[in-house]
Order: sequence, then C-alpha cells, then structure tokens
Amino acid sequence: MKELQAIVGHLCAARAASVLGTLVTVEGSSYRRPGARMLVTDGRARIGTISGGCLEEDLLERSARVAETGSADVVLYDTTAENDLLWGVGLGCHGVVRILLERVPPNPGWAVVVAENLRAGRATDLAVVWEGPGGPLGTMLGNAPAAARANGAPGVFNETVRPPTSLAIFGAGDDAQPLARLAQELGWRVTIADPRPAMATEARFPGVSRLVLGPAEELVGRAAPPPGSLAVVMTHHYKHDLPLLRHLLALPLGYLGLLGPKLRAERIMAEIAAEGIEVTPAMRERLHAPVGLDLGGDGPDEVALSIIAEMAAILARRDGRPLRERALPIHA
Repeated sequence: MKELQAIVGHLCAARAASVLGTLVTVEGSSYRRPGARMLVTDGRARIGTISGGCLEEDLLERSARVAETGSADVVLYDTTAENDLLWGVGLGCHGVVRILLERVPPNPGWAVVVAENLRAGRATDLAVVWEGPGGPLGTMLGNAPAAARANGAPGVFNETVRPPTSLAIFGAGDDAQPLARLAQELGWRVTIADPRPAMATEARFPGVSRLVLGPAEELVGRAAPPPGSLAVVMTHHYKHDLPLLRHLLALPLGYLGLLGPKLRAERIMAEIAAEGIEVTPAMRERLHAPVGLDLGGDGPDEVALSIIAEMAAILARRDGRPLRERALPIHA
C-alpha cells in the first residue's frame, strides 16, 4: 500500500511523463504478487520495485525506450529453468512473470481518483490492460474498458485498491511509539488514543492520522475504529484497559490485542462478564492477549515488531509459522 501511495502521489504532482511498470501475471513462484508496481521518473530514478532487485536494471533500460517512443511494452521473464542465468545471475525464482511498461502523463485521471479515494477511505477498481485486439494498453479505472469489466478477462489485470489499513492504539506510552512508527512504515493509518493529554501529542507521535483524547469510558466512541480495522490496548493501567476492552469487544474489528500477561487479560474478561455483558466465543477468538507473536523479543521496539507481525499475519490469513514449514506457494 505504501508503494502505491508514493507512486500515485508522485503522478498527481508530476510535471513530466513517467513510465509505470506493473506486474500483471505470475506463473509459478515470484518475489512479488500481481499488482506490484515500479515508477521510473527522470530517466532512472524509481519508486517501488517489481522484484527483489534482479529485474530492475533491465526494466530501467526498457523504460527508457518506452519513454522515448510512447508505446507500451509487455516484458516476459521466464526463470523456470534450473540453470537459469539471466544477465549472468541465477535468479532461482522458478516462475514466469509478465510486466507491462507504459508511459503515463502527469496527473492521470485514474491516479487522481485513487488518491481521492485513499484520502476518503474508499476502494477503487483498476484495470491494467496488457493485451487485446484493439484499444490502448495501460492502467485505467475498472469501468473504463468493456473488457475490463469481466473479471479475469484475457489480457486484463483487475485490481481493487483498498483503503490503507487502520490501526487504533489505545495508550500513548513509550512502547506505543515504535508500534506507531512501524505501522506508518507499512502505510497504515494510525490513531493514537489516550486519556492523558501529556502523552498523546504530535511531538511524541509525528505523522499519525489522529490524536484522540478523553476519558477512558468515552475514548473508543471518540476514536470510532471502523469495521474490520485493527486495535491494540496498551495503556498499562487496569482502570483504563477495562472500559476500553469492554467497548472494543462489541465492535466488528479485524483484530483486537491487549498488552499484558494472560492472567491479567482473564481477570479483565471475567470482570466484564460479571457486569452482565455477554462475552461470546467470537469475542474471545478476536482478542489476542497477550498481544503479539512469540519472537522472544524484549524492549519496546521488539515488542512492537511482534505485534505488527501478528497483525500482518491476521490480515493475510496466515498463522505466522516459518516459511520453510509451508508446503504451498508463498503467495498462494
């Protein structure tokens, strides 16, 4: 998401044409999924990446020709051979990837719509036409060409660009700072909510989307995390965590984490149940307490890494196990 945000931001502010490379098909194994993009600006400067760095130099050379001629180019890389040596380097990806290179004018209409929808929290349907009997090749809004309206149509890569992931961090202590930074590095929208005005400040949390203050009983309502979003409770104060968790459990969140020992979480849940509030199996399943993966880390930065890793696994519907134990393709 952060990559596409940077590309769209540049296109909307650009004064000269750029060349956009989009990974449109993958057969077998690949470093990136379809939809990965690389924007080439000012000759050889680039934003984003298509591979782990092994294809970019060749793509830069091809981009120069596309910039000069204005004609789109579809590039195929086949690395399925065991002894594959491309430009003298064994890539070892064992896959076939197809990349569309297109010249993009400044401020293209589709990029403007994507930028507006990202700011408003709306999804955008895009179609990347890389092959067809007629008409232009390139990126456009999903409802532009008739062929693109049929999902999976030959020669068209259809994609829904979803809004950035929303993360609400309830608690503005020192350990919330690296968590907010890591989330922003991923392009997530971060809300910091805390009852203490001295803690939830712009100086302590630069660049976050929102700073929310108020009594713990009202904080969830004021932060208003949207359905499917992520939330973590880490105030370190039982008197704050109890009302926060009470209100958050009732929301249809994609992820809810609680910092602290398991016994502390069980005590909070028991107290909520004693208040007459039904704690359903779905609520318990949604709650991750203690929060984070077991990475063996210590200190705020490593704890933040374990929390981010768990949230990323939940978003991708993975279990966080080592990749060497996975029998299926990584991107399946």
